[in-house]
Amino acid sequence: MSIAPRLDLRQTQTLVITPQLRQAIKLLQYSNLEVSAFVENELERNPLLERDERGDAPPPELAALDQLGATTKPSADTATLAREATLPSPENTPLDSDHGETYDPGGPSDGVNREYRRSAGADEGDDPGIENRAEARLSLREHLSEQLRLSFSDPSERIIGAYLIALLCPAGRLTAHPASIAQALGVGLERVEAVRARMMRFEPVGLFARDLKECLSVQLAERDRLDPAMQALLDNLELLARRDLRQLMLLCGVDAEDLSGMIAEVRALDPKPGAGWDAAPVQTLVPDLVMRPKAEGGWIVELNPETLPRVLVNHRFYARIIPGAPREQKTFLTEQMQNANWLVKSLEQRAQTILKVASEIISQQDGFFRHGVSHLRPLILRDIAESVEMHESTVSRVTSNKYIATPRGIFELKYFFSPAIGGTSSGENYSAEAIRYRIRALISAETPQHVLSDDAIVAALRSEGVDIARRTVAKYREALRIPSSVQRKREKAVPA
Repeated sequence: MSIAPRLDLRQTQTLVITPQLRQAIKLLQYSNLEVSAFVENELERNPLLERDERGDAPPPELAALDQLGATTKPSADTATLAREATLPSPENTPLDSDHGETYDPGGPSDGVNREYRRSAGADEGDDPGIENRAEARLSLREHLSEQLRLSFSDPSERIIGAYLIALLCPAGRLTAHPASIAQALGVGLERVEAVRARMMRFEPVGLFARDLKECLSVQLAERDRLDPAMQALLDNLELLARRDLRQLMLLCGVDAEDLSGMIAEVRALDPKPGAGWDAAPVQTLVPDLVMRPKAEGGWIVELNPETLPRVLVNHRFYARIIPGAPREQKTFLTEQMQNANWLVKSLEQRAQTILKVASEIISQQDGFFRHGVSHLRPLILRDIAESVEMHESTVSRVTSNKYIATPRGIFELKYFFSPAIGGTSSGENYSAEAIRYRIRALISAETPQHVLSDDAIVAALRSEGVDIARRTVAKYREALRIPSSVQRKREKAVPA
């Protein structure tokens, strides 16, 4: 074996992920909001990209029914005469007529001078609605600060109250012990407790409490319902959580009917009075796809145009600038043109891939859309990937964070994938999601005298042809956040 330099030629195959390919993969798994943000960023940094606003143009105004046959536009004099003919003139108006019921367009009764609005550049159709004139809701701390200024006149008490407001947690509880607050402010504990006791009656009632018992006690005291029996119930909330009704009746000294009424009153209270005050408005979920039934049968699925980013490549600007541009600018513009073309192509390919995968899912789950969750069939990514001739990873990216609006509601595409559970008869499988729906239905239909155990649910499902184990039923029940049969029996023993 000789050791000497030599030249070899080898041929190998490697997969190179280019930046454009990496971009296309990211776009495929992005949600519609992430795609919109990505496109906005590209529009800002790429001069050859521009937003396609052709789909945003308002529809032309339709003519009135009595104007469909008109071919000429009335002149200004004709319009003026027509307007004057519809308005009452002083000569034709009786002297005893009630002018208080007469509407004068553009006059003081409009509430705003139209000539002034025209001079200010405002459109006559831009009258603000009443919802735009409403005052914005104060935050919880602002609301409490206003009550603090109205309830306390002593500056030192206001400082203590402001300190308590600053320590309030989002649920409305006090996060620090009153003794540490008194030490931090250099005042007596009795004074801090006196201020806190008054502030617990602020709206909403129950704030500044240190635990659940104190929060509920203040709300019951505000309703004048904090009697010794109710206080005993609040002292034993752990027994109420376990539904130990017999022990509660002994401790409270009441019968079953009175205890049921007391529990109903406790349920009507707010355990976290500050939780929903500063809650953000609910964001509307915009689906990526929309489906509707055909008149002759079947389904129509299409992409939601509101979620499709529309971008164009400005070839005219590129052709005008590139001939006389310096070398560095030509290199920059050529690179930006390639990126712009690739982005448009990636967006189009993303839309086609989503539509193709969604159409196959709808075809596979036709029984669900026609009859409901009980007819949801087992489905995995491999089934769709083989049908559309794609890789499983591609199908996984397509179905992530993508939603479809169906006649049965809005669902994520991942919802339609469910593992299979075997049946008692050979060759028959059931969807795990359909089994969970069936378990929920069985438990919802049970009575206080006949609460189903996990073994009873297994027997009921096997009688319907589902071969399922008891531990699987227990796992599905816990995933649905349904308590055990013992806990449900205790809950059903108390009237709602």
